[in-house]
Amino acid sequence: MNKKTPYLLVLLMVISSFSFAQTTEELKASALRDAKIFNKAKLKLDYETVVKHTHPNVIETNGGKAKTLASLKKTYAKFKKNRTWAYEKASAKNVSDVVFENGEYRCFIENYDQIKRDNARTKSKNYLLATYNATAKIWCFVKARELKGEKGAIIFPDYKTNLNIPKDVVTRKRL
Repeated sequence: MNKKTPYLLVLLMVISSFSFAQTTEELKASALRDAKIFNKAKLKLDYETVVKHTHPNVIETNGGKAKTLASLKKTYAKFKKNRTWAYEKASAKNVSDVVFENGEYRCFIENYDQIKRDNARTKSKNYLLATYNATAKIWCFVKARELKGEKGAIIFPDYKTNLNIPKDVVTRKRL
């Protein structure tokens, strides 16, 4: 029996690693699915879905869900009325590996936005930092660039990650 014990331990470790790999692949697929839902909601101005998939720290900093919804509606209504701003495209492309750090699953998603604003078109390859809300079984997002600077220090104090998130690439052309 003692000779079999090391083999059984190795077998259990191999089986558990397959289980974890499958789980992270499922999480990766669900992150891309939710990023596509988030982007579709941005295009349709579906505020409820945008807020549902926005990182909770952002919602809390804005004064809660009700205030965030009211602010989004007011801002978008103003842009729509003045015809000064519109999302033309929003799409999620690639998902990084999913990591487990600081008690949560995280990844980043390569995202593309095209926005028409003030007689100019801005195309942006940006990155969404995604965190998994295990209770709701959804991914929540924040633009990775918002983790930096003064605003990031307020919304995400002491936030650390080992994810190597690339820099955004933004081009703007006058129409």
